[in-house]
Amino acid sequence: MTFWIDISTQKYQLKLYDGHRLVKTYPIAVGRMVTATPTGTYRIINKQRNPGGPFGAFWMGLSKPHYGIHGTNNPASIGKSVSHGCIRMRNKDVLELASKVSIGTTVQIHK
Repeated sequence: MTFWIDISTQKYQLKLYDGHRLVKTYPIAVGRMVTATPTGTYRIINKQRNPGGPFGAFWMGLSKPHYGIHGTNNPASIGKSVSHGCIRMRNKDVLELASKVSIGTTVQIHK
């Protein structure tokens, strides 16, 4: 299986693909205007369960330093532009996603 992630900052959606097949779509929160989520193609470079702080149940660091996909302790923020640039997911969603993707997974971020 070749999983990869497609993130639309405009639609507040993270889509998990297996090759050309859409596996699941998750609602997300993204960076606010002054700290916008960076667009481009990155890779997941590390994974950590229960990282502490505002990162919820899981952290997946991207190859762009200081950015990642993580859970949130504030599920009401999902669907909004509120973060410092990271991609926020509901804790149950980030745990499900983390169980499917591995380090090295491609992450494409666009508007």
